[in-house]
Amino acid sequence: MVGEQHFDRVVRDGMLKAGISLDIATADFKAMLVPVEGRRRARSIVEMLCRLADGGVEIRLLHGGVPSGAALQELRRKLPAGIAIRRCPRLHAKAVIVDCGSMYVGSANLTGAGLGAKAVGKRNFELGVWTRSPALIDAVLDEFNALWEGRHCPSCRRRDVCPVPLEEPALHGGGAANRNAGTAARLPSPRPRGL
Repeated sequence: MVGEQHFDRVVRDGMLKAGISLDIATADFKAMLVPVEGRRRARSIVEMLCRLADGGVEIRLLHGGVPSGAALQELRRKLPAGIAIRRCPRLHAKAVIVDCGSMYVGSANLTGAGLGAKAVGKRNFELGVWTRSPALIDAVLDEFNALWEGRHCPSCRRRDVCPVPLEEPALHGGGAANRNAGTAARLPSPRPRGL
C-alpha cells in the first residue's frame, strides 16, 4: 500500500470491521478524525474504537509516546472494558492485526497524517503491506505479545524513561491504576496464535 490506500484498507476495511479482536502497535497515537458516510462531522478514531469495544471487540493498543491531548481527553472520559492500553517508550513498530486473520505492517502511525485521513498535501508518505498470511501474522503476534507482557523489560536499558515497566506486578492485578497516560490498565490475556 502507498499513501492514501492506507486509510481505506487499514482503517475502513480493517480496524472498523473488526469483529473479535484488534491489536495495534504504533509509535505515535493521535485522535485521528475518521470521515463517516452520511455525516457532516467526522468521528475520532478513539470514539470509533470505543464503539467497537462496546460491541464486544477486544482491543489492545501498544504505543510508544504520549497520546495527543485530544486522544487523552477522550480516553479519560470513557474507556470501555474491552480496550487495554500499554506504553513502551522504545516501541517504534507499526502494525494492525484484525481478528488474528489479517494484518497491516508498515511505516504508518495511528495518526491522520500516517494513515491517510488528512488532505493530500498534509499526509505523510507511507508504505505498508496488508496480508492474510498466518505465518507472518503469528510472527508479529509473538513479538506483540512479548512486548505486551513486558518480556523485554528486565534487560531494557531505557527503564529510566519508562513510565511503568510493563512487567511490574502492580499492573497484573486486573484493574490496577496505570500511570501510562492516566488510563486504567485492563490486561487481557495474550492473543492466541492461529485464532
